[in-house]
Amino acid sequence: MKVKKIPMRTCVITHEKLEKKDLLRVVRNNEGKVFVDDTLRANGRGAYLKKDKEVIELARKNKALEHHLEVKIEDSLYDELLTKL
Repeated sequence: MKVKKIPMRTCVITHEKLEKKDLLRVVRNNEGKVFVDDTLRANGRGAYLKKDKEVIELARKNKALEHHLEVKIEDSLYDELLTKL
């Protein structure tokens, strides 16, 4: 029997390799719009965050998503990430 491959991604804050289902994905599309990708398949530049309140707050403090996505991020996006936990 063939074993199914589990997709692994790296959190931009903790640098842990985790399964995609254990991460939140934030995407910047070609128009420069930034949003939370619930499908984990949207087109654009993506960054993954571990599903943890402390990690999201650290990302807000360090502006790590702004660095990875190369765009200004509003506080409302971090609030949306916290509600998705």
